Amino acid sequence: MTDSQGPPPETTDDITSAEVVEPEVLPPDAVPTAQVPTGAADRKQVRREKFAVLLKTPSFAIGFIILSFWIVAAIVPSLFSRYGDQESVRVDGQVIARASPRAEAWFGTDTIGNDVFARVIYGARPVLITAVLAAITAVIIGTLLGLLVGYFRGWVDEIISRVIEAFLSIPVILLVLMVLTLFGKTRTVIILTIATLFIPVVTRTVRSAVLAEAQLDYVTSAKLRGENPFFVMTREILPNITGVSIVELTVRVGYAIFTVATLSFLGLSAGDSSAADWGTDIAKQYKTIVSGQWWAAIFPALAIGSLVIGVNLIADSIDRANKS
Repeated sequence: MTDSQGPPPETTDDITSAEVVEPEVLPPDAVPTAQVPTGAADRKQVRREKFAVLLKTPSFAIGFIILSFWIVAAIVPSLFSRYGDQESVRVDGQVIARASPRAEAWFGTDTIGNDVFARVIYGARPVLITAVLAAITAVIIGTLLGLLVGYFRGWVDEIISRVIEAFLSIPVILLVLMVLTLFGKTRTVIILTIATLFIPVVTRTVRSAVLAEAQLDYVTSAKLRGENPFFVMTREILPNITGVSIVELTVRVGYAIFTVATLSFLGLSAGDSSAADWGTDIAKQYKTIVSGQWWAAIFPALAIGSLVIGVNLIADSIDRANKS
């Protein structure tokens, strides 16, 4: 009797290497470096992209041109003015005072015959030096305090936050007058006073940024690796809030320019009172506006406004680039 079932299925014990591909396991040192981007490399790439966006922003270009002009004027004022800041304009050997804008004096002359244009150009130096140094000091200290209170929180946050709130409750003008009266009207004292006014605001801004960053995975990973707080704050969090600090720096420069000019207007400037200074010149010449001699006070005021506008355009452009 024959078997009605067919022959058993043919089996093949020989499995070729083409049918089953074993996964290739590479040793760690064989992985190409380009395939494993580091955190530093990622940050550099992000910075390059943001910088490219920044360069394409028209407002940044305009602000950069304005700021560059005033920086050059502060460094080399003689490049723009043929007169010194205390040099009288003479026509036919005679000093011309309160002269309206003309070929001999583009911005006219003040009450004693000084060239207003020259005083505007020379007045950029004291304002920029004081404002920039005050803003840099405030941002450095404010960033450090913001890192501390934002990272540790708890009692550190409570103490420093209460001190900041108490400090902000003091009227600004009263504080400035008290400090300058006690310690004198030197440039160093003015710079430190303005910086002190800005430190609480910078600290609050940086603190908010640090609180947001401290909740992210890369900070948690650093803590799990056993990194100390100083390393986490300076090597992990700080590079990621640099954009915030840069924006704060540019914004504080703008505010510092106004503050320096206000102090000069109130007679609280450092150095020689006869030297070119925008705030001092406005204080000396603003009464002549009612008699129609507007140029001696208006042009220094326009200089202040243009410089602040240029700085704010840069600050807004950097802020938009960071958020893009």
